[in-house]
Amino acid sequence: MQIRSALATDATAISHLIKGVTHYFTLDQQGHGAEAFLKGIEPAAILGYINALNIDYFVGKVDDQLAGVVALRDQTHLYHLFVAPDFQNRGYSRQLWQYASEAAILAGNQTGFTVNSTPYAVPVYEKFGFRASGPRLETNGIAFVPMRREPDGISSNCTINTHQQSVKEIEQ
Repeated sequence: MQIRSALATDATAISHLIKGVTHYFTLDQQGHGAEAFLKGIEPAAILGYINALNIDYFVGKVDDQLAGVVALRDQTHLYHLFVAPDFQNRGYSRQLWQYASEAAILAGNQTGFTVNSTPYAVPVYEKFGFRASGPRLETNGIAFVPMRREPDGISSNCTINTHQQSVKEIEQ
């Protein structure tokens, strides 16, 4: 998987990828009640995240296809981590997470990470060292479990070369 910083030209493809997995966390299969969240994954909103100074947004590609995305807000909150259905169960979410978390650690994160996990993804985040920090919540048409990963679960063996951070090859 090749991982690089997201570009403005990626916004539409990122939006399409996320829309393809919304059924994992919306309470209604058609997204009724989750309109605010769905508005936040439109291409214009994604472009705003890509351009935001406090969000680091990355895309992962396999054979030039968008396989997944990861975004960290303020280098501490895992804002987005989505893998396209055709690429799930291949370890790509872990690769995206490792890339983004290592970038945050190199940028100075020493406080750990938080995420609002879809109920579906809780086991994945637990494998990444996250633990539930509260009960499952349902609000505005979506369900999530707040989770936290303490700093002692953070690897100090970062593999990102800051001079080549724009693209990282990870063996499949």
